Amino acid sequence: MAQYLSTKKARLATRLSFFTAGFVMACCAPFFPFIKLSVGADERQFGLLLLCFGLGSIITMPAVGVVCARYGARSMVLLGGFGLVVFLPALVVAQTSFMLGSMLFLFGASLGTIDVAMNVHGVEVESLEKRSLMSSFHAQFSIGALCGAGLMTLSISLNISIITAALVGACVALVAMVVASRGLLDSRAQEPPALALPHGIVLLLGLLAAIAFLVEGAVLDWGAILIIDQQLTAPKNAGVGYILFSVAMVIGRLTGSKVVGLWGEFWVLITSGMITIFGIATVLLATLEFFALMGFALIGLGAANIVPILFSAAGRQTVMPASLAIAAVTTTGYAGVLVGPAMVGFAADLTSLSTAFWLLAGLITLVPATAYLVVNKT
Repeated sequence: MAQYLSTKKARLATRLSFFTAGFVMACCAPFFPFIKLSVGADERQFGLLLLCFGLGSIITMPAVGVVCARYGARSMVLLGGFGLVVFLPALVVAQTSFMLGSMLFLFGASLGTIDVAMNVHGVEVESLEKRSLMSSFHAQFSIGALCGAGLMTLSISLNISIITAALVGACVALVAMVVASRGLLDSRAQEPPALALPHGIVLLLGLLAAIAFLVEGAVLDWGAILIIDQQLTAPKNAGVGYILFSVAMVIGRLTGSKVVGLWGEFWVLITSGMITIFGIATVLLATLEFFALMGFALIGLGAANIVPILFSAAGRQTVMPASLAIAAVTTTGYAGVLVGPAMVGFAADLTSLSTAFWLLAGLITLVPATAYLVVNKT
């Protein structure tokens, strides 16, 4: 009975950690126009400042994997989570470009810390319960993102100051992390605490994660522009595609653990890849707005469980310590988010945006094509 209660608390703590990460990350987006104005940055300068966020995440992630390998994930989940609580309000009070860049770097480092550690912790909980849970954990990240963006957008629409709104968001995250702290596993891994370059099956997992995150980033940054260019919708309605994508992803992840339990990871990867490809093709070939929007929903449904399965596989493989492998896959995935949309823009400039999305569909074929390796080599 005590063991059951312990794992139940650990499961809840993991879900709250994922929720917090998604919630706080999404809280930032509605603030950026106000922050840009506050520091007096133009588009080019603000774009460079946002790179500080990505650098903070990518630089931190490998080191977090090392710490988790030696001391367990608990301390890093707490450090990253409470760091997000502190640096969310700090972002909106920044008055100079240097201060904003510094806060963005530390905010990104905090997000990178909790991102790696909560996935390591999720693998530990899966191991204890001997069942697939990673999709349900990642669903909480998506739910948190929807809640964070919605709460901050509502606050701003009610003319609440962004400082007050940021403090409200920080308080929500603080409560979630305090509750999570009571259930996090205090494990001590016996893995060698040394940095190691990804190799073997981990390289494949990292590549697939980068592709999956690239698709998510492309839909976020270019999806609305794509259907406007195709003259399928008015600019004011173009954001509906991403909303449907996000909702479908949440639904897919909430049901993902049960689906993986019934079908197995191999068939879920095959099906997920094919649905994602079909969704992209639907958007590109649609002649009516309805079908284009349904295409975005299919992309979200198909992509929903690819990344959770990859993280579970990274935790099972034996060619590297699990925490270092998860750090490598997470870092590669973030690189896909940060660099990928720019690559889509470059490809669109050389050809067209539609061609760039067809290239994405081609990349996604690697998911079903390598499903056997992912499942049987981990």
